[in-house]
Amino acid sequence: MDRDARAATHEAVEVTAGGRLHFGFGNLSLTHERLYGAAGVALAAPRLRLTVAPASEVLVEVASESSDESAAAPSVNDDATGATADESTVAEETRDTVAEYAERVCDLLDCPGARVTLHATLPRHVGLGSGTQTALAVAAGVARLHGIDPRVREWAPELGRGGRSGVGVAAFERGGFVLDGGHPTERFTADRPADGAWTVPPVTAHHSVPDDWRFLLVFPDAPPGRSGDGEDASMRAVVESADPAVADRIAGVVTRRLLPAVATGAVDRFGGAVRELGRLNGTWFADEQGGVYRPPVGAVVASLADAPAVSGVGQSSWGPAVYAVTDTERADAARAAGERALDAAGVDGDVAVVSASDGGATVRVVDDATEE
Repeated sequence: MDRDARAATHEAVEVTAGGRLHFGFGNLSLTHERLYGAAGVALAAPRLRLTVAPASEVLVEVASESSDESAAAPSVNDDATGATADESTVAEETRDTVAEYAERVCDLLDCPGARVTLHATLPRHVGLGSGTQTALAVAAGVARLHGIDPRVREWAPELGRGGRSGVGVAAFERGGFVLDGGHPTERFTADRPADGAWTVPPVTAHHSVPDDWRFLLVFPDAPPGRSGDGEDASMRAVVESADPAVADRIAGVVTRRLLPAVATGAVDRFGGAVRELGRLNGTWFADEQGGVYRPPVGAVVASLADAPAVSGVGQSSWGPAVYAVTDTERADAARAAGERALDAAGVDGDVAVVSASDGGATVRVVDDATEE
């Protein structure tokens, strides 16, 4: 494909971005004025890391130490970028996805190409927002490589991201706790709009997450969550039948419990609020996912619900990732509770305790080992 030969201004750019938790939507009923409106938090781990270098075409490579993002999230901790694996274990689907994003970005910015090297990748379709973080990381890397200020919020719709939830874009931009304002309900269409035909929902509330807060992540071995056309179809079915009374109850949870808790650093109140937000969301999705929580998430949530080491338990997005809110003092006990929950549910899986990320993604020039 012919492109203008915009010259690269750097030798290489490195981008690092963490995953995110999606606690749920504020409204899925067409009877209310705003649709969607999501709450979530950016995570410090697991995280993806890639480098972008000049090339005359789009090339995607996997570093020898690269992680296998198709695994749940083994060996994740506060400082990890993810587990590592040989190049052959990295899913071909991931390479194709990254190449597609790079092609779109190069077309958008009139760049001849880019060499994208994957060093660590987020697990796909488990509830951590891998698609948005990967798309924006590629966009930010290619842009900075060519001396362009990354405008990820503006470009996300062109990459097919931010069409419903704005949490992933905001998490990439600045991290922390995010509440977005959703979309005007009158713009809802039965069919998915074309990429670029929407704007990313505005951020209506943002808060830094206290340094001593932690998030227990439990990844039961289970099929991946919904994505692509299957997710679109499920979301349409939910929206067209959603009970508006649930949205009214969620509004009370968000305004009277969730926002005051994060603003004042009340970890247990925050945990209780996100648990209720997730449970109420689950009543909308029960017919689509086989219950308020998808199997086997429900069994893990039930086991964790009364654990004193955590104060809130839920399913992130379509799962199967389970989250719970805790703090540094209870982190070890929370991790043990997560392992017991997997045993009680009769499934294998992985457990981690991670911190939030308050800085968003890192985009840095690495010319001759220097940093920007």
